[in-house]
Amino acid sequence: MGLVLGIDGGGTRTRASIVNSSSSVAALAFAESGSIKRLRVGAQAAEENLRTLLREVYAQAGIRKVDAASVGVASATMPGIPEWITAVLRDFGVEKSEVVGDEIIALDAAFEGGPGILQIGGTGSNTIGRAPDGFCESAGGWSSRLGDQGSGYWIGLHAIRRALKAYDREEPTEILKKVGEIWGTPTLETLVNLGDSTPGPDFAALAPAISELAEAGDAVAIGVLKRAAADLVDFVLLVRSKLRHKHGIAGEVPVAYIGSVIEKTPLVREAFFAGLKAVAPEMPVRETAVVALEGAIWRAKRL
Repeated sequence: MGLVLGIDGGGTRTRASIVNSSSSVAALAFAESGSIKRLRVGAQAAEENLRTLLREVYAQAGIRKVDAASVGVASATMPGIPEWITAVLRDFGVEKSEVVGDEIIALDAAFEGGPGILQIGGTGSNTIGRAPDGFCESAGGWSSRLGDQGSGYWIGLHAIRRALKAYDREEPTEILKKVGEIWGTPTLETLVNLGDSTPGPDFAALAPAISELAEAGDAVAIGVLKRAAADLVDFVLLVRSKLRHKHGIAGEVPVAYIGSVIEKTPLVREAFFAGLKAVAPEMPVRETAVVALEGAIWRAKRL
């Protein structure tokens, strides 16, 4: 029985699954741990999280090794990242392995090696499209400080920025009050000091609260989410244009998405679908979110 391991190393948590490579039945084991992204949690914590995850998923499956593993992680292109993950996998008896970007496993979860455009809208944002010839085009994904428009981080940060502008204009919004409750900052001064600190608070964690305020009719929150959706639509259309002009694609390619901003924020999801339909009515858009871990399993089987 050939066993394969798939790992999805997201920004906030890591998921792993072991399956029989020759079977389509349910996974033998599934486990979760903290992030293995070094930039987020540090090198020591990242390795501890990975080893804890592997011990748990192996114990569930009742095994001591697997034949192949595919790991998708947000920082896969950083120097040293593939090397240390590969070394840990070897300690756990993995014979063949690969370390790729988390966007790659998500793309393969949606299209299994075929053409398509994937919009990532979670803690960060990124858009990647693959042509029939296998070459990829992308847009966005330039980090929380320099880009990531439409992401959870962007929503949290820009909600506060717009709320402060509304405060100066004496326009109504509940955003600053809500953020103060979440951060435990009783005054506007303490809120600003915390928001401007280094490394600073988790802006992405504010996105659900901004969504709730928008659903309740807060005009500033609504404006932030509409801008987020518009940015995500723009990224998809930009990658679509690249695929058409640089790779000669005449028709539409399918679109899929992944990430809590689109999946769990009704206003963003509705505006995202509506925006794509308005410009490209024939473009096939997957209605349900992609499960990136399925792409890691698919790639591990191919190894």
